Amino acid sequence: MRAEIRRAAEAGEYKTLEGCSILEIANDAGDEFVSVARARVGVGVTTELHCLRGTSERYVILSGAGRVELNGRDTFEVSVGDVVRIPPDMPQRITNIGDGDLVFYCICTPPFKPGCYRFLETRGLRYSLGRRRRRNACRRLRPWRRKEIGN
Repeated sequence: MRAEIRRAAEAGEYKTLEGCSILEIANDAGDEFVSVARARVGVGVTTELHCLRGTSERYVILSGAGRVELNGRDTFEVSVGDVVRIPPDMPQRITNIGDGDLVFYCICTPPFKPGCYRFLETRGLRYSLGRRRRRNACRRLRPWRRKEIGN
């Protein structure tokens, strides 16, 4: 890792198939251990059910209110200042239940790479992949072991 200041460039925010907007803040060769992005979820929006293969993720809630679903069964309400820790390969999604945008940092270790992202619903896959590639992507999904939250 090298010493530097990374400044967020608002113009770099992009809309994802997952259902949120992402601004990559630090995800490059300058830090091989962690990546940082800012996510923004609109009012009433629920992101796609997904997991990050081999990548741990933390959400740090900056503004708004949400409901996080982890492991396909556990739901928790979150608000400003809360930290959500998500182990690798754990199914996850978040819903904005507030009156304004839900904004949070996504901190990934190791750094996020597009290849680690796995849709667990077909809604987004049908737009991002052809039929054959979508079918193969779903086959590659490893079944996850049920884990108790916090263990």
